[in-house]
Amino acid sequence: MSPTPTGLRIKSPESLIAESGADLEGHGLKRTMGLFQLVCFGVGAIVGTGIFVGLSDTVAEAGPAVIVSFVLAAITCIFTAFSFAELGGAIPVSGSSYSFAYATLGERIAFLVGWCLLLEYGVSVSAVAVGWSQYLNELLDSLFGHQIPAALSAGPADGGVVNLPAVIVMLMAAALLVRGIRESARATAAMAVLKIGILIAFCAIAFTAFQHDNLTPFLRDGIGGVTSGASLAFFSYIGFDAITTAGEEVKNPRRNIPIAIMVCIGIVTVLYCAVAVAAIGALGADAVGDKPAALSLVVDQVTDSTVGGGIIAFGAVVAIASVVLTVMYGQTRILMSMSRDGLIPRVFERVSPKTSTPVTNTWIVAAVFAVPAAFSSLDAVVNLTTIGTLATMVAVNVAVVALRRSHPGLKRSFRVPLYPLSPVLGIAMCLYLIWGTGWTTWLQFAVFLVVGALVYAFYGRRNSRLGVLTPPTADAGPAPREG
Repeated sequence: MSPTPTGLRIKSPESLIAESGADLEGHGLKRTMGLFQLVCFGVGAIVGTGIFVGLSDTVAEAGPAVIVSFVLAAITCIFTAFSFAELGGAIPVSGSSYSFAYATLGERIAFLVGWCLLLEYGVSVSAVAVGWSQYLNELLDSLFGHQIPAALSAGPADGGVVNLPAVIVMLMAAALLVRGIRESARATAAMAVLKIGILIAFCAIAFTAFQHDNLTPFLRDGIGGVTSGASLAFFSYIGFDAITTAGEEVKNPRRNIPIAIMVCIGIVTVLYCAVAVAAIGALGADAVGDKPAALSLVVDQVTDSTVGGGIIAFGAVVAIASVVLTVMYGQTRILMSMSRDGLIPRVFERVSPKTSTPVTNTWIVAAVFAVPAAFSSLDAVVNLTTIGTLATMVAVNVAVVALRRSHPGLKRSFRVPLYPLSPVLGIAMCLYLIWGTGWTTWLQFAVFLVVGALVYAFYGRRNSRLGVLTPPTADAGPAPREG
């Protein structure tokens, strides 16, 4: 755990596991999630705004070739999912890619990975909440013929003043999370099953109006459109890595984490491609592209009734709420891991003795990210969230290679197939999608990284426990508990 000859501060996998109690009880957290709940947790984190709201934006970029865009995004996720599965089985702790980077690439890179995770989890949960508000209005219109006034259901960029529904859903998720992981896992499992059922029902309805001509011309916007569409489609897959943030609250994490990751990616990929084909086949790309609540629109026109669209809107409200819940959970666990290492204030690592959850941490996350949810538009944050996520995935693929070299004998319950080709392809695919986000997003992301580097230099490095304290051992005590 001491600094290496090159000056890197690297925390060994053994130390991470010992500190978190990964093979015992998890650092004041309780192991209550089984494999089924973990799969539902993963589906809950993935399926939401990206498909219910973001599909229309992706179709606008790629046209009928949006199917290829979804497949490209899925391939990127599959290669990276192999890496997450290996690292999640070898280092089953709450920090996810932050902890993996700490064990392989050093503290500075790990901090920047954790900083990027603020985009993947914190900023994306704001975007998801905005999408929830759109479908809530669609549901209210279907049920009662009235909507929440635009001034109170949209941010200034979308013609409103403040998006109150987006704030409310975030506060509701925080309230459920602080009650305990068992309650949250049960709610997530129920919502995951419901949302899968709703999407299957959508496909069944939309395919009754399928017309092959709606898929032509297939490459309407060329390869450039497919690439841009894949970068947007990738937002629909964000969240599968949240499974690794549950490493300290999962039963038998070395076995269940790799299995859950692969099962989730398989389910979601098949589901997304089916929904995209059904939607475009029913109405055509022009009718679906850039339309709010696109799935409800498709069902309304196919059935010539608002009843079906109302059911889809209800499913979307439930589905997106579950994403808010699971993504917020992931953000709090990553911040808890960073706080445990001294890189951010200790308040984020405190666990309530009553609920065995980081209560203060959860409410801080809800309060901070409710602000962009209240005043930002969905389009403003999707690309920035995407590029931050892709950057962390590059780091994870590099971490697999680094850990194989530094700890070849480490216990691994899953190994990346076709190593080292698989992580190399994962890196290449991530960089390809980063290219598709455009130069304005690159510039915003560069500024974001510079700010993160400054935070690390002036706070994280000076307060790092690895740098100033005796390295923790297997007897390291649990985190401070909240009174």
